[in-house]
Amino acid sequence: MQFVTVRSLPQIDVFLSAAGQQMTCCALAPHERLLSSLETQLNRRELLKLAAAASLPGSLFSARDVFAQSTGAIQLACPVPMSGPFAANGKFADLGMKLIVEQYGKVLGRPLAYTTLDTEGKPATAIRRVQEIAQQKGARFFAGGILSSEALAMGKEAEKAGGIFITTAGADEITGKDCNNATFRWSVPTFGAIEQTVRPLIESMPKAKRWYTITPQYVFGDGLLTAAKNIFKEKGIEHVGNSYHSLTEKEFSGYLTNAAAAKPDVLLILNFGSQSSDTLRQAVSFGMKKNCTILMAWASGLEQFETLGADLCDGVYFGAQYWHAVASPLNLDLVKRTQDRFKQNPNYSLAGSYICTKLMLDAMVKAGSADPKAVIAAMEGMKYDGLTGPEEIRKGDHQVLKNYYLLKGKAKSKMKNPDDYADIVSAGKSFLPLDKTECKMA
Repeated sequence: MQFVTVRSLPQIDVFLSAAGQQMTCCALAPHERLLSSLETQLNRRELLKLAAAASLPGSLFSARDVFAQSTGAIQLACPVPMSGPFAANGKFADLGMKLIVEQYGKVLGRPLAYTTLDTEGKPATAIRRVQEIAQQKGARFFAGGILSSEALAMGKEAEKAGGIFITTAGADEITGKDCNNATFRWSVPTFGAIEQTVRPLIESMPKAKRWYTITPQYVFGDGLLTAAKNIFKEKGIEHVGNSYHSLTEKEFSGYLTNAAAAKPDVLLILNFGSQSSDTLRQAVSFGMKKNCTILMAWASGLEQFETLGADLCDGVYFGAQYWHAVASPLNLDLVKRTQDRFKQNPNYSLAGSYICTKLMLDAMVKAGSADPKAVIAAMEGMKYDGLTGPEEIRKGDHQVLKNYYLLKGKAKSKMKNPDDYADIVSAGKSFLPLDKTECKMA
């Protein structure tokens, strides 16, 4: 078996042998195989399909490449930010794919290989990375996209490449007006995140009538803000102000000065990752935790609590896609595997990448094929016991129907273990009806 080092892509390649053992960072060179030997491994129908694919006008692959794809390693890709302000999320997403690939080792008798692609959190870079790995390695299975802007771009590119893209990004458009046959989403979109955080908090705090929002100015932030405004209007809440900021912003004191001057009952933080951590940290330093309630609608998970610390998080409300303390069978298994492999509990970025990749692999097994069209058909309507309990992939828009959590940070003195940063206040499923999503599959 030969291995070559690939230097043309800014990526990390991992190949698993048939025994499931991780080998060096490298790419598997396609084996030279004669057609006669292939005929002993593939039935006539498969050969005809492969021959037809190789002969298509503008095909990226030669006949040998197509045959190698059908018998060699199944190529997966994890396109996430590995540099820039969201690199921490990308790092843990990489670990999630690594864990599930090591766990499965082989699918349909074929080894699994994955490549981590640094999107830098930029749509143009993300598109280029997807194009490169699709052309150079024939990758057709993509799980990633931390930011909604890059996820929307990669979903369209995956469809062009005849592949599958599954993401944890939040913009409603991903499974809404910009949906396509190739794109799936595990995370609850912005509509559901606000429904499961803002609404229950308003209902539990009827006297908190004045809300101020801090929002990243791109599709994800706009989605959260629109959903929040709709609830404000319904519930008679006074929206006393909003501060927009860019995706590169690190200094939030000016926005928080405006927020404090508005004297809100609730500060609603609508940004994500390191930006939401910086916003919360600076808000607490301004004394806002003493003067109002703080809600971070979309927390990035356990690593965020670890970075902020219990004292900062105490009394703050957080919305969460995932929490390691959920007692579902699959989550208990993931927690054990993550502790055994990485000596830590899983966080949202790791868990999201793990389940997204698992869904594609399980669909391959269900379909009995690694052909993307067959895998898509197997994923549509799939019901399974997920990390948050019973989960289902809605066929009409490829949205996973799952729980979203409202957490409340607890005092350090009340933590039962080093990762017991918060209690689950409530959980539930909130999704737009299919006919309201604007999703129209081609």
